[in-house]
Amino acid sequence: MGSALEFKVIWSARAVSDLEELCNYIAADNPDAAYKTGREIMARAQMLATFPLAGPTYPRGTDGNIREAIQRPYRIFYEVTEATKTVDILHVRHGARQEPKF
Repeated sequence: MGSALEFKVIWSARAVSDLEELCNYIAADNPDAAYKTGREIMARAQMLATFPLAGPTYPRGTDGNIREAIQRPYRIFYEVTEATKTVDILHVRHGARQEPKF
């Protein structure tokens, strides 16, 4: 059940694609693990509706509005807009991959 204080979590096309790619990669060897990983990442992102500023700001090459949340070993990059009460999920990356471009 949502509350009036919650933010709306919006997945960008890029973030959806990132999640699909990583789940497809895992599913090649273990479909159950792929499903579990996808659900865990989605649940972690949804927690940002209640705690949008929980993740630290991402300092590399951004203006300070981008933050990241960790669902080991994955990183969820997102942007919070207080005025519209939205959390935009921008990228989902494995921690070992190169940094995303914003």
